[in-house]
Amino acid sequence: MKEFVITEAKVETAVIVGLITPRQDERKTKEYLDELEFLAETAGAKVVRRFTQRVNGASGVTYVGSGKLAEIKEFIKNEEDNEREVGMVIFDDELNIKQLRNIEKELQVKILDRTSLILDIFAMRAQTVTAKTQVELAQYKYMLPRLQRLWTHLERQRGGSVGLRGPGETQLEMDRRIILSRMSLLKQRLKEIDTQKVTQRKNRGRLIRVALVGYTNVGKSTIMNLIAKSEVFAENKLFATLDTTVRKVIIGNLPFLLGDTVGFIRKLPTDLVDSFKSTLDEVREADLLLHVVDISHPDFEEQINVVDKTLADIDAANKPTIIVFNKIDAYTWVEKEPDDLTPPTKDNISLDDLMKTWMAKMHDNCFFISAKEQTNLQGFKDMLYKKVKELHVQKYPYNDFLFQNYNDEGEEI
Repeated sequence: MKEFVITEAKVETAVIVGLITPRQDERKTKEYLDELEFLAETAGAKVVRRFTQRVNGASGVTYVGSGKLAEIKEFIKNEEDNEREVGMVIFDDELNIKQLRNIEKELQVKILDRTSLILDIFAMRAQTVTAKTQVELAQYKYMLPRLQRLWTHLERQRGGSVGLRGPGETQLEMDRRIILSRMSLLKQRLKEIDTQKVTQRKNRGRLIRVALVGYTNVGKSTIMNLIAKSEVFAENKLFATLDTTVRKVIIGNLPFLLGDTVGFIRKLPTDLVDSFKSTLDEVREADLLLHVVDISHPDFEEQINVVDKTLADIDAANKPTIIVFNKIDAYTWVEKEPDDLTPPTKDNISLDDLMKTWMAKMHDNCFFISAKEQTNLQGFKDMLYKKVKELHVQKYPYNDFLFQNYNDEGEEI
């Protein structure tokens, strides 16, 4: 009788590459590469080395300079000599077809950029027909201008070019037509999905719609689970949620709809934003946005700006918004010495002072919680009740039966 031995899948190893430029200093590049490494880990790869180069801008030929590319190549070769194979090199910016072809030819390993890595994670996370359709369309949009690179294997198979030019071009054009036809079909499917979702939203009745938005991995799904008492998938990985989940929530006998949406990220591919239009419609049609922020992240203010920019791109920037600062349990700071006259920064300002600063800036349209520890959760619910009630009275002034037997705290009179 045969014995079957179960072995663990080999983890693919990766090298990541970023640039330090006049527009992106060393600190910023480190943060971007931290995020890129997290993306790689989410996709199932292990990062074994980082490479950075200080330049005025990316090389149009190989992204990094020839010397840096040679350094990366030497590292890959040394790893192979030590029987530690590097499976891929991931670049922090989107690469064009010329850069991809030249880098791949020189390094002879799999080459990915930030966009293709994010697309790969989205494909891995997609569970519903809607998400799978949206991701597939985005993948084809990314692939189309890079089709020629996918046919470079023909060059390595032939000894010469005589007699092979025509078929290669013909196959390329055939593939292009197939992809364009497939994209057309996917777009039609998404139109049908849009129509279905519009109908669903119309059938939800006269209820205020609240949407959770924010950077990826800030705790939106955890907050959704606490408020809606649902079981939305949540974990400490990027893009744990792709599909918008909408739940009916009742606080103090005031019903409203709460939606959890896909997280945003720096350098989010435009094709993904376009493809996920039907998902982002939940944000566009919301009456109130809860912008969730990881206050423990060292660069949370830039993450706020990224989300604000994305909201502006999808025409959802001017909606009533409450910033929900999450993860206060993980906030850390170092107290300044009494004679230290340097301006206060995120690293040396206390949580109390930071709260006062933002509450003054947002005119109380912000709240501080820890979803993990459930800190300030009841106060958050009370605040949400009042905001939703205000919006409901404004939007449905003659539909006040919800409140006639209850006070402002939702307690029965």
